[in-house]
Order: sequence, then C-alpha cells, then structure tokens
Amino acid sequence: MAVSVFDLFSIGIGPSSSHTVGPMRAAGRFVAALAADGVLGDVSRLRVELFGSLGATGAGHGTPGAVVLGLEGFDPETVDPTAARARVEAVGSEHRLLLPDGHAIEFDTTDDIVLSLQAMDFHSNGMVFTALHGDGSTLARRVYYSVGGGFVVDEDEAAAGTRDDDTELPFPFRTGTELVGLADETHCSIADLVTSNEEALGNGARLRDGLLGIWAAMRECVDRGLQTGGTLPGALRVRRRAHALADALESDPSDPLYAMDWVTVYALAVNEENAAGGRVVTAPTNGAAGIIPAVLHYYWRFVPGATEDRVVEFLLTAAAIGQLFKANASISGAEVGCQGEVGSACSMAAAGLAAVLGGTPAQVENAAEIGIEHNLGLTCDPVGGLVQIPCIERNAVASVKAIVAARMALAGDGTHHVSLDTAIKTMRETGADMAEKYKETSLGGLALNVVEC
Repeated sequence: MAVSVFDLFSIGIGPSSSHTVGPMRAAGRFVAALAADGVLGDVSRLRVELFGSLGATGAGHGTPGAVVLGLEGFDPETVDPTAARARVEAVGSEHRLLLPDGHAIEFDTTDDIVLSLQAMDFHSNGMVFTALHGDGSTLARRVYYSVGGGFVVDEDEAAAGTRDDDTELPFPFRTGTELVGLADETHCSIADLVTSNEEALGNGARLRDGLLGIWAAMRECVDRGLQTGGTLPGALRVRRRAHALADALESDPSDPLYAMDWVTVYALAVNEENAAGGRVVTAPTNGAAGIIPAVLHYYWRFVPGATEDRVVEFLLTAAAIGQLFKANASISGAEVGCQGEVGSACSMAAAGLAAVLGGTPAQVENAAEIGIEHNLGLTCDPVGGLVQIPCIERNAVASVKAIVAARMALAGDGTHHVSLDTAIKTMRETGADMAEKYKETSLGGLALNVVEC
C-alpha cells in the first residue's frame, strides 16, 4: 500500500482532523476544481451541506469555520491559527466570502452551511458542495468524505474503493504478519522497510529532515501547551491543566512516578492546544494527537542515549503500524469510535517506543498489539461536541498505556497469543457493531449523561 508516513503525520490545526482539517481540505479541493475548470469566476453563491457526524458535532469541532477557510484557499498546514480565527469571524459578521481568484460573494454561514444528522452511505463524514450561478442554477456539485486523519476522498475515489497511490513498493505489506516476515527475511528493521518504501514514493531526499520537522512541530506544540493557562473555548469552560501541572512537577523531581507524570503533562499540553484550535501534528488524528508526542518526549527526556536518528526510527515504525490500521480497519472516530483514534495512536506509539528501545520486529508487533487490544470498544462520545471531555484525559491515559505496552513486549521474546492482525480485525468488527450514537455524534455515552454547565 502506498500511504506515506507524511500522510499519517501532517501538520494542521485543531480541534479535529476529520471535522476541521478534512473539511478545510475538501473545501479547498472544491474551489481548486472550479478554478481548474475555468468557472470559479462565474460563482455567485456557494452552498455546503454537512452530513452525519459532521452535522452532529461540526459546530463544536469548528467545521463551519474550516469550510470557510478552505473555500477562501487556506491550507491547514500553513494557515496561522490566530489569523484563521479572525478571518472566520470576519466572514461571519460581514457575510462575504473572498474566493481564491479575488472575487467576493455573499455568504452567510448560518444559511449557506447546512448541518444534517442524516448519514451518507459511504462514510458518516459526508459533505456536498454546490456552486451556483447568479440565476440560482447549479454550476457545479461535488461530494467529499472526510475519512479520518485529515484524509479526504471525493465521490469518484469512494466509488473506486481507494485513493492510494499505485506506486510499486519494494516491500509491500498489508498485514502485521507480512511486515514482521519481511523484516525477518531481509534482516532489516521495520523502519528500514518503511524507509525503502518512502524512497520509492519519492520521499527519500526529504525523509529524515521531514520527520525531524514533524518532531520539531510536536515539541513546539508541547511548549505552547505548557506555557498557556486559562480555559478552553466553548460552553464547557474546561480549565487548561498542563501549565500548572508542569510547574508543580518541577518543584518535586523526587517523586517515583516523576517520568510518568511528565508523560501525562505532555499529552495534556498537546490536546489542550488542539482543543483551542492551535497548530498540532495529526498523529494519526487530531483527537489522538497527544499520544505519540508524549511518548516521544518520554523517550527523548528519560531514556539515556536518545538521538535524532532514533526519533526518526520511532516515527517510521509507528507509521508502519498506522498503515495497517488504515488499510484494514479505520482511524476515524465517526466510523469505528475512539478505538480507531486513541487506540491506533496508542498502538503506534507502543511500537515506536519498542523499536527505539531495541525491540525485535516480533516484539514491536507485540507492543502494537497490546496497545490496541486494551483500547478495543472505546467509544467516541465528546461532551458538547467538543474535543475536550473525555478526549484530553484519554490521550494522557493512552500515552502511559503505550509505554507499559512497549515494556511488556520487551520483557518477552515476541511470542504472544493474539496477533496484531487479529486485534485490528476485531477493532473493525467492533466498530461495525457499535451503535451510531457512540461514534462521534455526541448522542450517547458521556455526551448524553454529562450536564453541559
């Protein structure tokens, strides 16, 4: 399969990869298609319909604002979060949208963006974009789906069943068994195999620097989270805790759980930044963006001899596991619940840590399996449609769980009863059986039982 490490780890803005980053990219693709067809200048009105999970929790996830930014030509990787918020507010108050070719149209976010609880057939996160002539006739119409992790497919790609690159890879794998088998046969690490595949995808020259850039963005996100106090946006008024907890930790480094407490703080810092709409690394989603950075910070700060080369190895190994989840199940909370987001990120982080601590391919696969097995069945039920409760704390718990999973795997020889492939298959089946109200609709679970006050 040809999903790149840079697909699984991309820089964007919060609070959601599927509800913020994906819709922004879809809106951008729509106006780019209009421009390519030479009809962007003929657009007098735009109408956007958001279905399913996007309709149910889009308001709390910033989806309408993300659509506005995409229609104006902004990209989630490069847009400044502060400037983005100001631009969304301006469009909301002025009711005018500035399209990428420079011409403005009337646009009322309350009327021209429609939220619907009805789910579309292919995926819960469906979007329909319609461009209209001045006389009200349809100029163009396009359907897109935000399928998790910021990935977007249009209706043609959905019908074809894949959007993956058809590049022939030197080490193709679709299962954990194949991955470990390739590593054993070639006497290579999992990271080595992924490196060869990335070279085939044309990413060889930028691979190391690009991944270190991802690591730098993770560190910057943590630093911002540690420096910022106050409360998060939204009616819940959730207090940011990372800043105060970090100060308290600095005053007592003798605590026997000092390192684990820092892991918790690192995860909180990232997910508080994400909930505030800040710049984060999708890893592999925004809702689970704190887990891999927290475990990487644990490695960097508390494991003697940590190096940048090992950081690259960590991310490459984690990406291999992420590719398996994306190919064989899902990383979308709207599709399989939070097991697809926090569960996959926990598994990826456990595998990455096991690798840089000297684990064999079999031990790495075992760590990944432990990481997902004990997140099976995890629902996605954000209170108030906000990526705050239980999402922020859930990242902290899963970060510690990933470290435990890696250490358990390294204590053995890689032999275990439940394979990663079996666990991923189980995750997919569990997601299919899960009631829709537990899949990022805020219609069940904590979202139903917690009073928003």
